[in-house]
Amino acid sequence: MDVIDKPIIENVSRRSFLKGLGLASGSFVLATTLPFGHIAMADTAKHNALNVFITIHANNHIDIICHRSEMGQGVRTSIPQIIADELEADWSLVNVVQGMANNAYGSQNTDGSSSIRKAFLQLRQIGASARYMLRQAAANFWQVSIDECLALNHQVSHQITGKSLSYGQLAELASMMAPPSLDTLRLKDKSEFNYIGKKLASIDLPDIINGTTTFGQDIQIPNMLIASISRCPVIGGKVKSFDASLTRKIKGVKQVVEIGLTPGAVNFHPLAGVAVLATNTFSAIKGREQLEISWDYGKNLAHQSAEYLAKRQSLVQQPGKICRDEGDIGNAFKQHVKQVNAVYTVPYLAHAPMEPPAATAMFHSDGRCELWACTQSPQRARDTVAKALGLDKDQVLVNVTLLGGAFGRKAKADYLVEAAILAKAAGQPVKVVWSREDDIQNDYYHAISAQYYQGALDDNNQVQAWLSRTSFPPIASTFKKKAQSQGKFELAGGFADIPFDVRNIRCEHIDAPAFVRIGWLRSVANIHHGFAQSSFVDELAVAAGLDAKDFWFKLLGDNKNVALNRGGFKNGNYGASAKDHPINTDRYKEVIELACQHAGWGKEVPEGEGLGLAVHRSFLSYVAVISHVKVLNNHLQVKKMYCVADAGQIVNLDRVEAQMEGAMIFGMSIALMNNISIKDGQVEQSNFHDYPMTRMAQAPEIEVTIIESDGLPGGVGEPGVPPVMASITNAVYAATGRRIRDLPLNKQFSV
Repeated sequence: MDVIDKPIIENVSRRSFLKGLGLASGSFVLATTLPFGHIAMADTAKHNALNVFITIHANNHIDIICHRSEMGQGVRTSIPQIIADELEADWSLVNVVQGMANNAYGSQNTDGSSSIRKAFLQLRQIGASARYMLRQAAANFWQVSIDECLALNHQVSHQITGKSLSYGQLAELASMMAPPSLDTLRLKDKSEFNYIGKKLASIDLPDIINGTTTFGQDIQIPNMLIASISRCPVIGGKVKSFDASLTRKIKGVKQVVEIGLTPGAVNFHPLAGVAVLATNTFSAIKGREQLEISWDYGKNLAHQSAEYLAKRQSLVQQPGKICRDEGDIGNAFKQHVKQVNAVYTVPYLAHAPMEPPAATAMFHSDGRCELWACTQSPQRARDTVAKALGLDKDQVLVNVTLLGGAFGRKAKADYLVEAAILAKAAGQPVKVVWSREDDIQNDYYHAISAQYYQGALDDNNQVQAWLSRTSFPPIASTFKKKAQSQGKFELAGGFADIPFDVRNIRCEHIDAPAFVRIGWLRSVANIHHGFAQSSFVDELAVAAGLDAKDFWFKLLGDNKNVALNRGGFKNGNYGASAKDHPINTDRYKEVIELACQHAGWGKEVPEGEGLGLAVHRSFLSYVAVISHVKVLNNHLQVKKMYCVADAGQIVNLDRVEAQMEGAMIFGMSIALMNNISIKDGQVEQSNFHDYPMTRMAQAPEIEVTIIESDGLPGGVGEPGVPPVMASITNAVYAATGRRIRDLPLNKQFSV
């Protein structure tokens, strides 16, 4: 069949912007050497669109590129919001354009709660640079000093004569300017912000409401085939043989393609399997159901998650590799006999976003491969596809759709590679559609884990010794087949970076082999470490006979900024410097204090009810959560949750509040119900009936408080999750006296 060179993409608004930006006369494209060191200087006279973030048109409309992926966190609003504020743009005239995979934008990996916290200053500089260039253009036009020209509300005025020119009128002149140096720029004072810190509605909300938004599943290209893939249910397995004779009899089925096993680490390679390509989704699925496949399951067939977890529980009670060691832990335990110890576990977890993975690929006649996908990492996807197909990176184009949820799953590019290799095999466009079952049974799972904690109290109920051990298969196993040791960033995820005022601390980790694909999930290792740490603090408080809030304050001590390299552990600190983002115990205390105030901590509650407190720092932000639960006839209900977050300077208050609300629900699902179990190497769960999410009837009232701060931005999308689980289990203890150390809670209660 003929390969289509110019696909018609339905509902992908402004998709052609980056390709067609030769620009009509009067448009101003801002070049950006400023914020990202590896962005080349653009020739503004030639309108080099690949090196720009801002375009101002003669009609006053402004296009601002969002280089990160939108998955519900609001980044397509908040990134342009920052630029527009420093630009002094009229928000009603701003049009947001989604950036394709392009190294000119710096990192496009939308993960690690990094989109704002890592680029806040640079994005402000982009807007301020454009504002300066517009002022300079006006000054040149009027033949006056730039110091006499004020940019305000989408126009530049001459403060002496009162003359003014709109941004659209200045666009052509400004396009002739070179960007100014950084020392020329004056960033706004916080008091001058028009948009930063405000509640701007999501720019995508109208299209989401009326159903015109394009997600990865929505892409339609003429002559496109739909692919449904039967993948080996055991990681590392492969196809021995298959019979597709019945499949080929189904109307609409056009081709059956085997996908071989890629040797080595799983990386982002497709899983081995058999793909059915058809003219419609129904035929592809029905054709897949008729496949007769004989699998070679490989050695991972022996993996049993229950046995694996039991072994982790045993191993963490034995010495491991030391990653932090302060004082004399052995002597401290000998001197103080009042001791507490506990083991905590978290099972494998799946991402299970509402929109399963989906990707569409086609080849152009010149050999280029173009993809449309709900991807968190367009550059990584481009590079992975290029390597898999033996193409140069510039031969792969990746268009980013909106993501119907992701939580880290869509940062992996395996499903884009599937689409690309099948499009090449078919000689026509192919969309790979994952079902819910495909997604849950073939995920990159959050690591199963066990943690051991031991503490010793003196006569004044001061913690004199703290020992913790952790064991879980590391994310490195995805990229290096035999990797078993946890990475520094995982150990810095709420484990070895503890801020406590304790003289004797030792943190150890135990190697763990991987038998499934391990990936990052919303807040990563902070999930199990946050659960264990706040649970154990609560247990120590009970042993000390102290209120949990008071015990937290006692444990945090009088320190303000805690050294990051304590006890020999070089804390990753989420890629930030200790100067910009120290571990600050006052910020811990403030979120605890406010959460307790809002929840009425210490108040009398009816029998069978209780409040539980947990607090955690992750991705440079501090979050305290108090859950109010009720347990009646062994039925557990979460009645209300109070969340207080300090994430530094906030860009969009509405989105930050929404992210914290979502984190409460996400954490509830983990605490109450989420559990991926493996039997004979295969995932036992398949859909929401056996991997349930928090339903509306289960969802509690949620009260969120965001602390106003002048500090640098911290992360937002992930930090709300880690304290949730322990806040619920601690509340269950307060209500019932039953200490739950093994998630999920539906193993003990009906929920």
